[in-house]
Amino acid sequence: MPATEMTLMDEPDRLRVALTPIRRRLLARLREPASAVQLAAELDMPRQRVGYHLRVLEEAGLIELVEERPRRGFAERVMGVTANAFLVDPGVLTSPGETGETGETDRSDGSGGSGEEGGEDDGAAEVAEGFRRVADQYAAEHLVEVAAGTVRDVTRMAAAADRQGVRLLTFTLEARVRFAEPGDVHDFTDALADALARVAARFDTPGGRPYRLVAGGHPAPGRPETGESPASGTPETGGRPVTGTPETGS
Repeated sequence: MPATEMTLMDEPDRLRVALTPIRRRLLARLREPASAVQLAAELDMPRQRVGYHLRVLEEAGLIELVEERPRRGFAERVMGVTANAFLVDPGVLTSPGETGETGETDRSDGSGGSGEEGGEDDGAAEVAEGFRRVADQYAAEHLVEVAAGTVRDVTRMAAAADRQGVRLLTFTLEARVRFAEPGDVHDFTDALADALARVAARFDTPGGRPYRLVAGGHPAPGRPETGESPASGTPETGGRPVTGTPETGS
């Protein structure tokens, strides 16, 4: 089976298996299938040592058997990666108790208890959560949290679509803007939110396929040699929507 493009590393034990230097080298090399004999020669390592690391990676589901070649009384196993890119779920590094069994962040604030159903306390907790998120709108930590969630969700759905032989329909929008004053960031955010609400209302269809749109902004990294912002030229736009058949992603 051909390797999927991406897979999410969301199990701590599986991540630890992949993090050693030699196994990272093997994973990178095995984007092109190879046997332990080939790898040992290329890496100048004993074949037994290479074979050990390959067994560990195979047991973790990071590599798989591609084919077996007959060799003088035994079968040479040719291995390949199960995915071309392994992305680490930021939730793997979360402290125990911060994530539930589903991997979703526990957002209970302790005021109402997550076990009660339909009570006023649940409603109050939801309102409090809403206000907390508004307060975090300009926090870098909140932007990172949202971006991490996007990586997690898209990677999982893309891998599932790849296994089904279909395409996950996504789109990306990018733009660069230069603000004269820090306060302009807030005004820009309000204007962008209003425009987004109008466009979303125009295309929103009851019973249609739901999409999640995330918009975030951060200072452009400075040039390494000067530390200055690279936004000195003409503002750039890009990230045209990807077109195609929307087969999966729900």
